[in-house]
Amino acid sequence: MPEQLGKIERLEAEHFKQGKKLYLVTLVYSGEEGPDEYKEKCSRYWQQVTEQLTNLASKIGRVNRVYHESIFQCGEDGIEALERLHPSSYKIVKTQCDDGAVFETIEERELFEEVTDWQRCLMLGFISDKVASKVSEFYVEAARKRNESIAERISETLKDDEAGLLFIREEHSVQFPSGVEVFSIFPPALDEIHRWLRDQAGIGIDMVTEESKGKAEGEAEGVEKKAKKRMKREPKDSPDL
Repeated sequence: MPEQLGKIERLEAEHFKQGKKLYLVTLVYSGEEGPDEYKEKCSRYWQQVTEQLTNLASKIGRVNRVYHESIFQCGEDGIEALERLHPSSYKIVKTQCDDGAVFETIEERELFEEVTDWQRCLMLGFISDKVASKVSEFYVEAARKRNESIAERISETLKDDEAGLLFIREEHSVQFPSGVEVFSIFPPALDEIHRWLRDQAGIGIDMVTEESKGKAEGEAEGVEKKAKKRMKREPKDSPDL
């Protein structure tokens, strides 16, 4: 069972300061049109992320490099693009980079766009099982290449005894490089968000038929399950906060 950071003794914390480290943050999108209740939970989530990250950095090591999915530029250009895309994570990234961290890119535009397009196709649903299977194969293969590219980029840029900060969706399937100690930042507010989303899905279940749900969601969900079987989600020794 992974240890919580708060329970790590001083000697263990000193041990973790050696080698490559990766602080993992789940991306949560509130959206301008989201309900106030949901946006309030998201705001609390990002505040807790900031607090846990500060605690983690003080015990294990400050952030040296920042990574964020869906951003193709590095340095100041990447930070400016992030401000438009995701203001919540931008605030944390800007603080870390102002403190000396370097913003790196982990995305290859062509791979990202290919995965996105295949994913959109899957969300449309299919009449033909043969076509659905073929598109699923294309999606899984593109996702595999993207995940490998992300892991390779982290391995190339994160130096010995450095700490990286990665913002990525929760259901990712990236297999992180060997030799990188992964620390998941998982604030209590994330559980609150999960429960809220499940409750909202339950409220709206009568508005959508089982058939349309299968068309709209089943294909993509099935592909994710296939991808998880083929690729590890996180190293087994990644301690949670």
